[in-house]
Parts: sequence; structure tokens; C-alpha cells
Amino acid sequence: MNFEIVMQELEALGKERTKKIYISNGAHEPLFGVATGAMKPIAKKIKINQPLAEELYATGNYDAMYFAGIIADPRGMTESDYDRWMDTAYFYMLSDYVVAVTLSESDIAQEVADKWIASGEELRMSAGWSCYCWLLGNRKDVEFTESKISNMLDLVKNTIHDSPERTKSAMNNFLYTVGISYVPLHEKAIETAKAIGVGEMKREKKKNSFLNAYESIQKEVDKGKLGFKRKYVRC
Repeated sequence: MNFEIVMQELEALGKERTKKIYISNGAHEPLFGVATGAMKPIAKKIKINQPLAEELYATGNYDAMYFAGIIADPRGMTESDYDRWMDTAYFYMLSDYVVAVTLSESDIAQEVADKWIASGEELRMSAGWSCYCWLLGNRKDVEFTESKISNMLDLVKNTIHDSPERTKSAMNNFLYTVGISYVPLHEKAIETAKAIGVGEMKREKKKNSFLNAYESIQKEVDKGKLGFKRKYVRC
């Protein structure tokens, strides 16, 4: 399946209603409005194809960029490839759900995510924290250094309220993910969430969101989800 055919198939799957939802979340033209689940049959035919992923990602079309993440080869991408993808990830659904997800399946995930977290740029920071959410929610606890994750919890505690809006949201998700999926620091995550309290995330043209990691962790614990790990990160 070549580039032209994939673009035609994506366009045919586009729905005006879905397109409006994506635009309300920050997407802009060009895009078709394809539901992510509708992409699965095409992805099954293609499997992994990095050259095609690169072509699709370079279009700037949101749906094509999203699909690129599904068929990309995470271990075949270098740090500069991920940086290049981040350069054109213009809103959080690309930075956190395409680039961060793809990065989380690579061997350089923590190294690259650490640099992004330290970058001071809203979406890079957001992608870095999100990448750790995908990692912690999927990989075994032994793959992480406890002292490092502990220091990251301290960083969240000390900086979340002064961070850019999308970064705030990703930090809150990180705190929640540590509380549920990284058992060694479950208690510290709860203490940190209590200390932070409820945060507020401002959103353009939408009501502000309230971030409450403590409440979210408790809800999952009550459902018996402590220690939860995903089998797969990418759909």
C-alpha cells in the first residue's frame, strides 16, 4: 500500500463530526476527521513501514500524522528523528499521543524524554512526561530506577502549579500513573498528590479542567487496579 492509497483511504474514513471534535481540541487543517479505531484495518495490512510513516507524518495532515505513529518503527528512529517529529507536533494530541507513544516503544525513550522534560518548551515537556506515563503503564517496575522516579515526583510537586498548561496536565497524569502502575512509589505518589491538591488547567475556548491526581488514584485503587500494566501501548 503506497502513500497515495493510504491518503485516499484515510480521506474516505473522515467524518465531519470527528473533524469538529479534533479541531475543538486544537487540530487545524489539513485533516479528515478519522476515528482512531477506523484506522486499524489499514494498519493491519501495512504493519510496520518507517519510510511510509515518514511520508505521512511530513504531510502536516493530523490524521496522516496520527496514522504514521501507528505504523512507525520506534526502534528504527533516532533521537534526531524524534526531535524532528516533535518540531511539527503542533498540539498535545500529536505530542502526547503520537510522538510520546512512539518514543515509549523505543530503547532510547527515557533518555529522550528526560531531555524534553528539561527543555522548558510546553509541548516537549508535555511529551516527555507523557512518555513516562506510557512507559510506567506498560513496562515492568524493575526497568526503572526508583530514586529517579522519586526525584521526578518531587519535581512535579515543586513545579506543577507554575508549569505551562499542557505540561501541567501531563505531570498530573504522570503522578496518577506512578500511583497506580509503579507499585514501589505508590505511597509517595499519594502523599505527593495530597500535597499538590487540586490543580487547574486553562483551555482555549473551553471550560478550565480541574486536575485531582489523588482522587483519580483512589478511584482506581478502589477498583483493584493497583499495579495495572497495559499489554500494548500503540493501538
